[in-house]
Amino acid sequence: MKPENNHGLKRIFRATGFSMKGLKSAWKHEAAFRQETVLAGLMFPVALLLNISATERILLIMTLLIVLIVELLNSAIEAVVDRVGDEIHPLSGQAKDIASAAVFISLVLCTITWGIIIWPQVF
Repeated sequence: MKPENNHGLKRIFRATGFSMKGLKSAWKHEAAFRQETVLAGLMFPVALLLNISATERILLIMTLLIVLIVELLNSAIEAVVDRVGDEIHPLSGQAKDIASAAVFISLVLCTITWGIIIWPQVF
């Protein structure tokens, strides 16, 4: 049931609280999210320190955030599929595999972007 006064600033504060709860849950229960968050935390300062254009810097940071966003969506899909039932069903496996593939593609995007931008800096 939705709360009666769920508009304006109150809605924004409630939504922020739910978002923080989701991030805490992902951190606590999802090893992949923790690993990718730590990696992003290490790579973010590198993106700020490199002698590159603002556009390149934004691309580096955006790809890090895309990986985290997709991982959160993957975790949400897995949680819903696991909640629906314990029995093995082809569609459950398909949903999990497709979500996992999305994470993989986001990691490939991040790797290619970082490689293209950093390669000239290193060599």
